[in-house]
Amino acid sequence: MSFRLSHGASGAVRRFAGWVARGSVGHPMLDGINYWDELKDSPSQMEICFAIFANVLELDDQGEPTNEKYAERRAATWLYRYCTGELPPGEADLEPWECELH
Repeated sequence: MSFRLSHGASGAVRRFAGWVARGSVGHPMLDGINYWDELKDSPSQMEICFAIFANVLELDDQGEPTNEKYAERRAATWLYRYCTGELPPGEADLEPWECELH
């Protein structure tokens, strides 16, 4: 049996990739932080960013995303911490399962 991503899940991944590429992921949390300068020489760090988004994203019974903005925020939290060495104000630290690479 094979499964395909729903249109909603595929759209969530596409939007996230677009936000990352445009430098607008986590708006406004990452305003003023040019994470591309930090990540351009370390593609494995970008891989972790995408893994966090995918690990946190939840889908309903029809495969449609239910927490896309929260998944984006958790990935942005990781980027913020990676670039500044600190957590964004008011954000909880990432759990190990959020950062797992599968």
